[in-house]
Amino acid sequence: MTPVQSKRSAEQVAKFADMFSAMGTEPRLQIMRSLLSAHPDGLVVGEIQEELNIPSSTLSHHLDKLKAEDLVNVKRESTFLRYTANTNALQELLQFLYAECCTCNKALKPESIVQLCK
Repeated sequence: MTPVQSKRSAEQVAKFADMFSAMGTEPRLQIMRSLLSAHPDGLVVGEIQEELNIPSSTLSHHLDKLKAEDLVNVKRESTFLRYTANTNALQELLQFLYAECCTCNKALKPESIVQLCK
């Protein structure tokens, strides 16, 4: 591995670690699951709040953290904010893990991961 590849790899690991950290609380993981369930339309803040019963100030904090790590997208619709899961970022995150566990050293069989989703 060249020094440039090594630096890129370290930056990538740091980026993905921050993404995992952002999802590393129960409410944020629930938010991500709700947004993925509502894909591609997403949910407005009030819908997320109603579904998960999270106080608005706390929900705002969680959404800001997820947005800061590029895990969610937000779009203003009149007086509402609509959040959607950033599926591109999640795909990168999953590919990062998948490359190590299922292709490089074959710690897991790819079929076993796909079966989990069925």
